[in-house]
Amino acid sequence: MDFLNSHLLSLILFAPAAAALVIVLLPGPNVRRVRWAAFGLSLIPLALSIVLWVGYDSAVAGYQFTEQAVWYAAINAGYHLGVDGISVPMVLLTTLLTPLAILISFSIEKNVRGYMALFLLLESGMLGVFMALDLFLFFVFWEIGLVPMYFLINQWGSEKGEREYGRGKVMSARTYASYKFLIYTMAGSLGLLLAIQMIGSAAGTFDLVTITRVFPTLEGPLSLYGLPIALPMATVKAIAFWAFVIAFAIKVPVWPFHTWLPDAHTEAPTAGSMILAGVLLKLGAYGFLRLVLPLYPQQAHDYAGILALLAVAAIVFGAFASWGQSDFKRLVAYSSVNHMGFVVLGIAAAAYARGTMSAGDAVIALNGAVLQMFNHGLSAAGMFLLVGVIYERTHTRDLKAYGGLFPLAPIYGGILIFTAMSSLGLPGLNGFVSEFMVVRGAWPIFTAYTAVAMLGLLITGIYILKSVRQVLHGPLNEAWKGHALEINAREILAIAPLMVLMLVIGVWPAWIVGVINATVTRLFG
Repeated sequence: MDFLNSHLLSLILFAPAAAALVIVLLPGPNVRRVRWAAFGLSLIPLALSIVLWVGYDSAVAGYQFTEQAVWYAAINAGYHLGVDGISVPMVLLTTLLTPLAILISFSIEKNVRGYMALFLLLESGMLGVFMALDLFLFFVFWEIGLVPMYFLINQWGSEKGEREYGRGKVMSARTYASYKFLIYTMAGSLGLLLAIQMIGSAAGTFDLVTITRVFPTLEGPLSLYGLPIALPMATVKAIAFWAFVIAFAIKVPVWPFHTWLPDAHTEAPTAGSMILAGVLLKLGAYGFLRLVLPLYPQQAHDYAGILALLAVAAIVFGAFASWGQSDFKRLVAYSSVNHMGFVVLGIAAAAYARGTMSAGDAVIALNGAVLQMFNHGLSAAGMFLLVGVIYERTHTRDLKAYGGLFPLAPIYGGILIFTAMSSLGLPGLNGFVSEFMVVRGAWPIFTAYTAVAMLGLLITGIYILKSVRQVLHGPLNEAWKGHALEINAREILAIAPLMVLMLVIGVWPAWIVGVINATVTRLFG
């Protein structure tokens, strides 16, 4: 038991990678065994994360379940893990969505072994970002999460469609989407790596706990790795701040850095879209919370208005873009831009009001932002799952090609309406709680911006109802008569835990908000 408590985070972190190795080494060509082995092994990190959640004490200040060892002594980089009330919900979300995504992937027929192994490696990469307390280690896991998703889109994405690029050249749509995802993310990662190097040189360590304590107060010129030119510390902080902001804004994504997202979502396999929306987008928001706000309090305050403006643009433009889509999956993809805008709005409110008379409002907004990260992971993953279910049966995502399907698939229809209402923010379901908290906290701080964001909420209701109406209601499209469109037991099993959490958080959010609030209040109150 002592070993479990002392190394719980490492067990959670490396269990998926070990599972991927097991999948690769499984003997024989039995595809069914590979699928069930991947699903069964993916439940181990989930079970361990539940142990972590139960053992986490929100009354204790600082990071818990910490592990630390020398990793790269030459540059003072270490293997340092730990969690607090912001990262624990994200660990739970990651380990929950991965087995559900694997379960929904049982319909994959092409190179199943490689597909499952990549999914499990992706889980380790995402978990590492949420657990790392060393900036260099943070970057390593940030990049590890990029590679598997690139291959999942490139190799198992949609086989339909082509995209033109450069002087009439043509490539498949999934290749285009995977390249775009890789290039955008790596462009942000380059600046992130350079900024981390600057911070490590200035602070003399990559340990995040130490850096958080000393870096905001550092003064005087900095000579980078023996270069003859010493930079003023204000310049170092400004460069590092914008490098961090751009890298995380691309990942969220914040408007106007969002253009990679619709293509990646549309072409990714169903499970890939679930994880992309459910977890990968949260890495950027987590970077703002873990690195930008603590390390650059003054710069974050000075530029919070710009961040709030971009957040409102994401909310409004994302909603209008979703409304204009006829592709069901693309509609849900743009909705992620819309919903993640509320996360960024809450972060901007906290950046501006921290340490002021409005700090109480900032705490409410930031609690809502962190909860919205968790809630969007549930509702977006559920919506992409349901888009995949209907696509597998009809082989189309065109909303105009559906129509009146409720009598043919009443169970699917009921689940779709429930999940769509969660995404819409219906009171009694999870989406309402987090978005209300963001709006309530941001209103006294950015009143005009928050008022404009309400337009996005209005349009959210319109595009959600539009999608439900075009899929389920109206006259039955005669083309689907005699087709088996109903959701099956395996797919219901995959979405059921998400629906339970949507309802539980909607009617009793205290069990998760209490954990988040304790950390947010200590850090930003």
